[in-house]
Amino acid sequence: MLVVPAAPDSVPPVSQKHFLLDMDGVLVRGREPVPGALDFLARIEAAGLEYLVLTNNSEYTPADLAHRLKSAGFKIDKTRLFTSAMATARFLDNQHPDGKAFVVGSAGLTTALHGVDYIITDLEPDYVVLGEGRFDTEAITAAVRHIAAGASFVVTNPDVAGPTENGIVPAAGSVAALIEAATGVEPYVVGKPNAFMFRSALNHLDVHSEDTIMVGDNLRTDIRGGMEAGMETILVLSGITPREAVGPSPYRPTHVVESVAEIEV
Repeated sequence: MLVVPAAPDSVPPVSQKHFLLDMDGVLVRGREPVPGALDFLARIEAAGLEYLVLTNNSEYTPADLAHRLKSAGFKIDKTRLFTSAMATARFLDNQHPDGKAFVVGSAGLTTALHGVDYIITDLEPDYVVLGEGRFDTEAITAAVRHIAAGASFVVTNPDVAGPTENGIVPAAGSVAALIEAATGVEPYVVGKPNAFMFRSALNHLDVHSEDTIMVGDNLRTDIRGGMEAGMETILVLSGITPREAVGPSPYRPTHVVESVAEIEV
């Protein structure tokens, strides 16, 4: 049974069967595990419960992310990682099977698209797909021209900036805004908080939203998306959101805890 310790902004404890877990700020901070996160996952596994790590990071493959987590002490199989790139590939496969895409992004995105038999090309693509990675003017210019010529515009995630060891860098959301300004075409954004991302993850895990709880550190992506997908939510304060931000937010978590260390399974 899951028991969530009471918090000033929480509701009485609930029982849940499965978990969707954000990664950064929930399991890890930079290269270090959040204190108590390793024990939390051990309790989930010992109880025989299902979980999936859900991230808007589209730059890396699940195997890449599993390796990163391993360096922080986690033993999480790549099959337990679900990225916005994977959700984007599912979206395109549902909308236009066996299509063609011009991709502005990295291996995490191209690998996911190849996995659904998409052709990656700069010759009359059906879609321009933008994800995380190193952006260059030539690729952005080509994306603008393909969209102007009629290609649909899809973005893996809405994040406007990302942290690095040397400071923040522009992320997919910022580049999407540039392309939208140049073309006048608003993109479809697949990643959190889009409910499609959460429902794709639930399907991947083969569980139901009513039996699953979303654990995240971001009110606008994790909590909003989990709520709109029909899940109960836990906000952890170990990431980017301070407790004082909860009150004014229209996206209220079901529970608030300091970290996953407080979630008893």
